Amino acid sequence: MPGVALLGTGTVGSAFVHRYQRLRERGVAMPRLAWLANSRTVHACNHDPAAVLAEAGRASRGPASPSSWQSQVELLAGDVLVDATASDELGAQHAHWLARGVHVVTANKLGRGARLPRAQAITRAGIEGGGRYGDSATVGAGLPVLASVRALVAGGDRIHAIEGVLSGSLAWLLGRHDGSVPFSECVRTARAAGYTEPDPRADLSGEDVRRKLLILARAAGMALEQDHVQVESLVPPALARVPVEDLDAALDQLDEPMLQRLQQARAVGARLCFVARLDQAGASVGLRALPPGHPLAAGEGTDNRVAIHSDRYAERPLLIQGPGAGAEVTAAALLDEVLRLLR
Repeated sequence: MPGVALLGTGTVGSAFVHRYQRLRERGVAMPRLAWLANSRTVHACNHDPAAVLAEAGRASRGPASPSSWQSQVELLAGDVLVDATASDELGAQHAHWLARGVHVVTANKLGRGARLPRAQAITRAGIEGGGRYGDSATVGAGLPVLASVRALVAGGDRIHAIEGVLSGSLAWLLGRHDGSVPFSECVRTARAAGYTEPDPRADLSGEDVRRKLLILARAAGMALEQDHVQVESLVPPALARVPVEDLDAALDQLDEPMLQRLQQARAVGARLCFVARLDQAGASVGLRALPPGHPLAAGEGTDNRVAIHSDRYAERPLLIQGPGAGAEVTAAALLDEVLRLLR
């Protein structure tokens, strides 16, 4: 029976284990969860996965690298590796496992969302080694965005443009920011709720959205490189240099520039959204003031909203919308991919 190895026991990895437990208790036939690992420890999972998860979480921090688990975990062809990390080191190993016939299911965007040669190596390794790649959790937290793009391309449709609100955390922040409280307060609230990374500059910089746009572009058959995407960061240069331990007090540097952008958008009756766009003219990521009737202007909360323009959807784009942030929806997407690959 194929085994599953889970790498990463943070918020997404923990939610994965809890969802696995719930489905198993409901009588859903589940694969064997054989290993749980993080950058500090590796545990065989031969009994209660939740108990093993708690044990892994108590492991002391040390100098181990994220990939130190590899010497202790033996995966065979047909097994599934679940990467619930944001590790570049692990993203660089995806092609290695695929070439060995191990299926890779990932929320880590540093596989197909990294440099183009790495993305191409992942595709090539899957073809040559037989391992399949489940990456729906990397864009839209499992919304049928990548599946739709790939289905259109496979059906002979020509995609002319993809644009979307691809960050659930930034969607929440910009929807919440109405000028009644400073933007920095919205950021603190979002961080406390788990909508942003522990260092919210990872979200505010636009780099995460750039990776998602690269994944979408490559799914559409476009050999887009990182440097081809223009990114507008919301992080002022001075704030980018602040040590993480001093960040909370320095977040006030966001307030004045974000208030100005809000006021400019309101002056023309528009809504601020953080938008990624890809078309024949190029690729960009940044703030846009969208009119009320724009396809991307209607989302709420952490919603992702993606518009696909193609030959088939020429007059009106194909719209995909739903929650795009949160450990629960991301973990559900990962587990869905595991079950799909093994069935």
